[in-house]
Amino acid sequence: MRSGRMRLLVLDAALSRCLAALVEDGTLRAERIAAGAHGQAAALPPLALAVLDGPVDAVAVGVGPGSFTGLRSAIALAQGIATARGIPLVAVTTGEALAATSGPLDSGATPATWSATENRRGQLFVERFAADGTALGPPEVLAEAALPQPEVLTRIVGDGAPRAAARLAARGWPVVLGETRQIEPLALAAVARRRLSGELPALPVEPVYVEPPATT
Repeated sequence: MRSGRMRLLVLDAALSRCLAALVEDGTLRAERIAAGAHGQAAALPPLALAVLDGPVDAVAVGVGPGSFTGLRSAIALAQGIATARGIPLVAVTTGEALAATSGPLDSGATPATWSATENRRGQLFVERFAADGTALGPPEVLAEAALPQPEVLTRIVGDGAPRAAARLAARGWPVVLGETRQIEPLALAAVARRRLSGELPALPVEPVYVEPPATT
């Protein structure tokens, strides 16, 4: 790695937008976003081309859970770029990226974090993390009514967070609605750097499917 610095190409199309960004040592150097949950295969390559400027040290890609087509498109593009340049490719789950945007509450407390994202079938993809960021198991697909009781104060993030948090709060359970709805490049890059350094275990660079994939 050049002079201890790290430049990451970040790609994601798991939720309702395509994202390509260039992140250097925690600083966002370039970003391109295309809204929409369809057409990711055509939309993402021009975004990546627009942000690529000079050498990069690794490619970080979101692997889901999320859109079937979006995940496949982003991973295929990331694999192609990493292979062509001979650089590492690192996977980050949707929940990891969403949870990485969360800090302490105004009270100073650091809650656990759950990501809840829409699966387009009326259910939710749920990833659960302890207050220290440790994953509390693999991603799950759950009906809103089947959401389990949080054991500790828990912040809910993701595009399905409003209805998940409302359901849990209505039961009197300890939840806080977080502000994060979409994956942000700096958060995805931060998780990727932890994985590249060995702080987080390696993750296969393949789509995370927790149910039979839908057609989109």
